[in-house]
Amino acid sequence: MIYITGDTHGRFERVEQFCKSQKTKPQDILIILGDAGINFSGGLRDQEKKQFLSSLPITLFCIHGNHEKRPQTIAGYQLQEWHGGQVYVEAEYPHLCFAKDGELFDLDGKRTLVIGGAYSVDKWTRLMYGFGWWPDEQPTDAIKADVQRQLEQQNWNVDVVLSHTVPLKYEPTEMFLEGVDQSQVDKSTEQWLDQIESRLTYRKWYAGHYHTEKEIDQLEIMFENIKEFSL
Repeated sequence: MIYITGDTHGRFERVEQFCKSQKTKPQDILIILGDAGINFSGGLRDQEKKQFLSSLPITLFCIHGNHEKRPQTIAGYQLQEWHGGQVYVEAEYPHLCFAKDGELFDLDGKRTLVIGGAYSVDKWTRLMYGFGWWPDEQPTDAIKADVQRQLEQQNWNVDVVLSHTVPLKYEPTEMFLEGVDQSQVDKSTEQWLDQIESRLTYRKWYAGHYHTEKEIDQLEIMFENIKEFSL
């Protein structure tokens, strides 16, 4: 079985409870739509999270968010083939997989494209107080080019898109944080996803990032709910 949920931010109580209630097995997969919070603080705290998650009977497939490190910048991660695409994995934790942006995966026969990253609206607060912030949080020009090359090869037709943020036209404005001047927010990733979405033929688009549960057209924003991955 394949399941899907939104941001976990390093808190996995609901994942643990889900595994118990559903009696999951290690070959079952849980997709986390970014900000998993597994690669965040570095050192012992991250290792403890990884050890705990590895004890759960499930495989985690994580999309890149904005409040976490990219695994390719961390020593020990290696690329390997997984369900037709490439993921970053540490040898000690084979059931914790981090998707490479722009890869196409075969998940239950569904051609699934992954596009991670977003802008942190709390960037300046994080920098001021020494919280985690990383300059490579958004997709680079190289990642964008990889995504578009992949889509060209697929004739701009996939079954599912997994992203962290959403195309600009689907932003849930009711979830915008009070006191944040939206004119100062970098929306370049959302604008680019708008361009992708307008050309793409797809059946379902899942995203996280906004800490809400909402469905608009073929797009679904997820947060704490865990459900079966479906079209």
